[in-house]
Amino acid sequence: MRYYLIVGEASGDLHASHLMMSLRKEDPAAEFCFFGGDLMQQVGGTLVKHYREMAFMGFIPVLMNLPTIYRNMKQCKQDILTWQPDVVILVDYASFNLKIAHYIKTHTDIPIFYYIAPKIWAWKEYRIKSIKRDVNELFSILPFEVAFFEGKHHFPIHYVGNPTADEVKQFKANYHEDFAAFCQKNHLNDQKPIIALLAGSRKQEIKANLPTMIKAAQRYSDYQVVIAGAPAIEEDVYRPLLENTEVHLVRNQTYPLLVHASAALVTSGTATLETALLGVPQVVCYQTAVPKLIRFAFNHMINVKYISLVNLIANQKIVPELFADRFTLSQITSELGKILPGGEHRQAMLEGYQTVHMALGDEIASDNAARLMVSLLRKHRES
Repeated sequence: MRYYLIVGEASGDLHASHLMMSLRKEDPAAEFCFFGGDLMQQVGGTLVKHYREMAFMGFIPVLMNLPTIYRNMKQCKQDILTWQPDVVILVDYASFNLKIAHYIKTHTDIPIFYYIAPKIWAWKEYRIKSIKRDVNELFSILPFEVAFFEGKHHFPIHYVGNPTADEVKQFKANYHEDFAAFCQKNHLNDQKPIIALLAGSRKQEIKANLPTMIKAAQRYSDYQVVIAGAPAIEEDVYRPLLENTEVHLVRNQTYPLLVHASAALVTSGTATLETALLGVPQVVCYQTAVPKLIRFAFNHMINVKYISLVNLIANQKIVPELFADRFTLSQITSELGKILPGGEHRQAMLEGYQTVHMALGDEIASDNAARLMVSLLRKHRES
């Protein structure tokens, strides 16, 4: 069968590439066409547009790039109509993907599968109307979403397991490099422990968050500070931020870096879950525009108690969340000190991570999702 996939960022590229490999196991004749990234391209198929040409965030960047966004959308719609896949698989990236879903639903009979459901439980809950109208099957990677979609909105959803948990488990089983070898390979000091910085996967996030994260980490002079470079971000983005510092940058080694880190400063998103599953104490920090307004909105308008996946999955505060008006140098520095070895919150956080492991379960998400998708598509073709 023919599968058309659409992703809009690095984590989507990773999850979609694993899904594609699993689909091949269930359907050896599978053909792929996609808006995606390097990892999907390695699996095989036709890359129509790379996600780095589509990753705009924040009101002003989106506004300035509206012509590009509309061109991308038009190209995507036309390409689907031309290629005529058996299914369109949307991966997260709701602002773009829900518009594509509506167009395909109203112009074709191609079924729409949504893998990694939009996070409407956090904001824009009104999008449930679009999902109910335009999406045939919804697949979740977060266990708490089942109660939200099925219990609150009476829309069926398949919890398939968590791909991040699968990827971390596979990595840990196969990674055997010791600290000294990792340091030697990356020209680091093997006599100093590491504080890792994961500052996001988009240029705007990195430029907004990284300077303060660096300053906070550098307050602990017994540690070396190492940044995990995002896969689709050029080194030129980082270079000006590292001038006159002793901070190091490693590329395409986020998991190895975390394994060897004593603690981490992490922006919100999948990286918070990866850090927890690798057993690294962390402070979640995220700078926003108009911080007091964002804090008010979070307290009074947004439907969740937490912003990090770690706390959301556990349904309790395990990691500190310093965003909006709490994103300050003094607060980040203070919370970091509490989770370094000997810090007062370190052990409790590591114990809290076990709650997250248990909630996610042991299903292999991509295999489970692929098995379900192929079965549903075969039934659809027979009907």
